[in-house]
Amino acid sequence: MGFETRAVHAGHGNDPQTGAISFPIYQTSTFSQEIPGAPRLFQDRELSYGRSENPIRTALENAVAELEGADYGIAFSSGLAAINAVIQLLNSGDHVIAVRDLYGGAYRQFTKVHAKFGIEFSFVDGTDISEIEEAIRPETALIWLETPSNPLLNITDIKAVVELAEVSQVKVLVDNTFATPFLQQPLSLGADLVLHSTTKYINGHSDVVNGIVVTHDKQLWRDLKFLQNAVGAIPGPQDCFLVLRGLKTLGLRMRQHCANAEGIAKWLQAHPGVGRVYFPGLDVHPGHELASKQMSGYGAMVSFELDAGLDKVFSLLQELKLFTLAESLGGVKSLICHPPTMTHASMDQAARHAAGISDGLIRLSAGIENVEDLIADLDRTFKRVLHTAPVLSTNGGPS
Repeated sequence: MGFETRAVHAGHGNDPQTGAISFPIYQTSTFSQEIPGAPRLFQDRELSYGRSENPIRTALENAVAELEGADYGIAFSSGLAAINAVIQLLNSGDHVIAVRDLYGGAYRQFTKVHAKFGIEFSFVDGTDISEIEEAIRPETALIWLETPSNPLLNITDIKAVVELAEVSQVKVLVDNTFATPFLQQPLSLGADLVLHSTTKYINGHSDVVNGIVVTHDKQLWRDLKFLQNAVGAIPGPQDCFLVLRGLKTLGLRMRQHCANAEGIAKWLQAHPGVGRVYFPGLDVHPGHELASKQMSGYGAMVSFELDAGLDKVFSLLQELKLFTLAESLGGVKSLICHPPTMTHASMDQAARHAAGISDGLIRLSAGIENVEDLIADLDRTFKRVLHTAPVLSTNGGPS
């Protein structure tokens, strides 16, 4: 079956009791038992307490797992809660290799929380396989990838990293938030774990915070299920309902997201006021060929450097009308942000610059609006703030 069909039907059928085509919200904290210590069963899950299991959470876990080609899914209250659970699988003395430009919240959690408990982190250039190989030690337990990365949209060769990791018996996790299972399925390339902030594209409407991890490995699933229950960082039933609802239109939305991002990236590339444009769909992007190979599309995130001072960067961000100045991404409404002061402010300046995150970097999340309207908004604001215009081709589009 096609992705869109699976997205609509994955994880559950119609409600057998009422025929409802939307999965019911079980807004309950606990479940009755007819015999002490013998909970009711739902899809082989024991229903005893709302923290341990909830039918709609199970439906969401199964749906995302199915779209990722995984056997198991474990949902959490946020992407960061999912990250925390994965790192809690490790022990003091373990070593993690992570890509240098990654989600600022992950960097903060690694360096400010888990490092205190004896887990060591090395940050490397994910585009350089030899650098990853050189960073592997006897105590390395996990390689943490983001591809495309946040916010520079770097592309890492997942299969090549997996081959390195297998030699040293190291697990590989891919944060697939930017790509989604519609564009990329890391488990099929050999990854052990895939993580999503389902707050983003999978939900797609900027109205819930949620996270999930999927895997083929039954023991990893059991260990994460234990942490999900023991730590209690679970999503509520309403949150699960919203993400499950959003998931059904993921394929449709991603096509528009990606098309809009490509149009915007080409417009930015032609603009004299813009420095480097980071978008894997541009043939000048160093990861373009690899992205074409391991992804079915290039995503909807675009970053670029503005050739102007911070005063003009801030003015541009504040004067846009259709792009909302806000953190997060992946919703139907286009968003724009300044990573150094917003999403990646938890990284000190030295770490940001080492990762290649300049003070003039802007990151945008292309929504599903009409792309001509979005470009017109950018054009109008660029002219007002920078007093420059793009070079146009004879057909009226960016050259």
